[in-house]
Amino acid sequence: MTLNVGHRGAAGLEPENTLRSFRRAAEEGADAVELDLRLTRDGCLAVLHDADVDRTTNGSGPVAEMTLNELKRLDAGLGERVPTFEEVLEAIELPIHAELKVVEAAEPLATSILERGLAGRVVPISFHPEALRQTKRSLPNLPVGLILRGTVPNPAAEARSVDATYVSLEAAYLDEETVEHCQRAGLRVTTWTVNEPEEMRRALETGVDGIVTDRPDLLAGLAGHLRSAYRVDPYV
Repeated sequence: MTLNVGHRGAAGLEPENTLRSFRRAAEEGADAVELDLRLTRDGCLAVLHDADVDRTTNGSGPVAEMTLNELKRLDAGLGERVPTFEEVLEAIELPIHAELKVVEAAEPLATSILERGLAGRVVPISFHPEALRQTKRSLPNLPVGLILRGTVPNPAAEARSVDATYVSLEAAYLDEETVEHCQRAGLRVTTWTVNEPEEMRRALETGVDGIVTDRPDLLAGLAGHLRSAYRVDPYV
């Protein structure tokens, strides 16, 4: 079964990285959600993609220069506030792929996972190898995922260099041979970000373990349709 991973919740349906978006992803059939983590000036894990708040809120300025209280005054869309990592954990029960946007967020996330017993629910992922290395130093048995962009000659080797369990490949460069190579190396393969039904179908055909999408509703419907179309009749 291919995991349906809601990108920033259900970012194609609701304001991204908000509690509203994560709840909508759960309602629309997501198996897990992906979110982005940054550190506020006072060391809190805030769920926000960009280095600054300009694109996704009614405020402006770098996240790293704001306190959590300052962030909480901003409108993140439809009256939603920028959530903390802990607030997302409490709002939904789904597994979480937590993307470390900055290396400095690795230690606070590892501490939260350890203190709250989240090892079976949260998978730290990142484009930054050092963020994953820091996570593994704190929690050596915790699965982590390396995100790769563009064409990478040997993605399995890149992932193994940081002792990753997951590797996430950009959808435009995805092919069945690469997926099989990574899986033979013992990795679980996800792909990002897939929003059109035809792209979803193509990704499913490669055999990936997970698809990251802004539209978990479309993926849930398509996956259900394909399961029905190819269901084996036990009486034949």
